[in-house]
Amino acid sequence: TTTTKHYTFTDIQHLPPTKLLIDVREPSEYAAGAIPGAINLPITSAPEALCLPEEEFEDRFGFEKPKKDMEVVFYCKAGVRSAAAAQLALQMGYKKVAEYPGSWVEWVRR
Repeated sequence: TTTTKHYTFTDIQHLPPTKLLIDVREPSEYAAGAIPGAINLPITSAPEALCLPEEEFEDRFGFEKPKKDMEVVFYCKAGVRSAAAAQLALQMGYKKVAEYPGSWVEWVRR
C-alpha cells in the first residue's frame, strides 16, 4: 500500500480551496453534521463512486467528480473508513491523496 499524507486538526481548519475535503460517512451521518466545506461521498454504500464516468458521478452525487490531479482529503467518523477510501482513491489513479485521521470525532471535540 502506498502511504498517504496525514493532516492534523489545524491543517484541516486552514485547508486551501485547491484541496478537496471528502466526508466518506453515510448521508445520514453527514446530514447530522460535517466539517465546513466538505462534500459527501459515502464509501460504505457507494464504494464504486470514484470508478464512475464523470457524467454518471455528477448525476448521482450532485457535484463534479474530483479530478485525478486534485488533492483529495478523506475523513470519516474515526479514521477507519477514510483510510479505506484513501487506498481506493490511490488504486483509481488519484495522485495526491490525504487523510485526516482525527476525523469527525476529533473535530467535534475541539
